Amino acid sequence: MRLRAVGLSAAFLVSGFALAIGLYGLIARLLGPRAMTLGGEAAALQSGVTLASFGLATWIFGFRAGGLDARRLRWRPGGVRPFLSGLALGIVPALGAMALGVWFAGARWSLDGGSFGAWLAALAGLLVLLLPAALAEEVIFRGVPLVLLSEAFGRAGAVVGLAAMFGLAHLFNPGVTPLAIGNVALAGVFLGTAFYLPGGLWTATGAHLGWNATLAALAAPVSGLPFAVPWLDYRPGTPEWLNGGGFGPEGGLTATAVLTAGTILAARLTRKESPT
Repeated sequence: MRLRAVGLSAAFLVSGFALAIGLYGLIARLLGPRAMTLGGEAAALQSGVTLASFGLATWIFGFRAGGLDARRLRWRPGGVRPFLSGLALGIVPALGAMALGVWFAGARWSLDGGSFGAWLAALAGLLVLLLPAALAEEVIFRGVPLVLLSEAFGRAGAVVGLAAMFGLAHLFNPGVTPLAIGNVALAGVFLGTAFYLPGGLWTATGAHLGWNATLAALAAPVSGLPFAVPWLDYRPGTPEWLNGGGFGPEGGLTATAVLTAGTILAARLTRKESPT
């Protein structure tokens, strides 16, 4: 059972990434020079291609070969409430990391001359952009492999193992450091724990979106990726090991503290859930 779970998980990941890379490359070739001018649309296209690729991989290696169904994959949403609960679960630690950065590292914001209305419009655009990206990463790292490996090796080992892979997937992001990779892996543990709260995939996706969107809305980089928003400019303060510098709050010890607290809270809440 364990060997089969590992094999199916590896096949899911390899085939999904290979298909996504191939499809995106084909689309970029068909678009030609226009692909270089897409901007945010390119990120949306990439998320859509990734979701389609791993959706197919889920059907092949999860449903057909692995015998999984929507219940075991924790896809049944149970209404919008679990997603909103996950959203809050991501927003609160993100705000906490930013607040600790202000207190201990001298992080600050300044007005850049834009308007609050323009900021609200940008926030809506960010949510549209970041939601499919968050869902895609959850399908990859909290989907078929997490379910199969947790059934074979236990929940804790599967969550930690896939969280380590989640961290390594950000290895080439701008401004990355060993602490940043460790924090992204810790975020993977946090999200993997949230996956076992009521709402499953949708709770974890909400938490993922809540974290990313909060940082981006406050003009901070998200995993090294800058998000320019009107009205606000963000300065991370020093030292970088405390507040993340150019990688964003995820690169500093402030994120380590709040993600640890968030994981502990989520783990306590999951005790009411029966293992799956």
